[in-house]
Amino acid sequence: MPRRDPAAFAEFVAARSGALHRSAYLMVGERHLAQDLLQEALTKTYVAWPRLRDPAKAEAYTRKVITTTAISWYRRRSWQERPSDTIPEASHEGHGDDLVRREWVWAALQALPPRQRAAVVLRYYEDLTEAQTAAALGCAVGTVKSQVHAALASLRKTLDSHGGEQIDLLPGDLKVVTR
Repeated sequence: MPRRDPAAFAEFVAARSGALHRSAYLMVGERHLAQDLLQEALTKTYVAWPRLRDPAKAEAYTRKVITTTAISWYRRRSWQERPSDTIPEASHEGHGDDLVRREWVWAALQALPPRQRAAVVLRYYEDLTEAQTAAALGCAVGTVKSQVHAALASLRKTLDSHGGEQIDLLPGDLKVVTR
């Protein structure tokens, strides 16, 4: 049986935990919950570390654990935030408009079902290919395509209902949600 290498795992955590935390945050929408999700995913990765054939693929493995764990949390609990129908008013010109747009995108993203949100986060925020996204979600490439298509249609519809001019925000603005 292969041995666990704590130093290699610690190096992996130090190098990639920031990016993995951002993915977890986009999946669950709350900073502390994302920390819990990442901690659970890293624990599962540590347990599986000796079985990983290629440690270079540890990030993909951890990302898949984050995705499946987040989806299972949503299935078991109803703790997720509910978006409101009211959009905050811009308090400042220029930068305030940017903040309002981010809030619109954020609220629309949080309103998506967990698998659709995960597919959009992995495809557009993490910039994974359809095949990599399918591997992380544990589904077929066609399922990723349909989940992303449905999610983007829903996001566009939601954003369009809040002003129409926001339709050009997708999918590029998903990257600015956490800046």
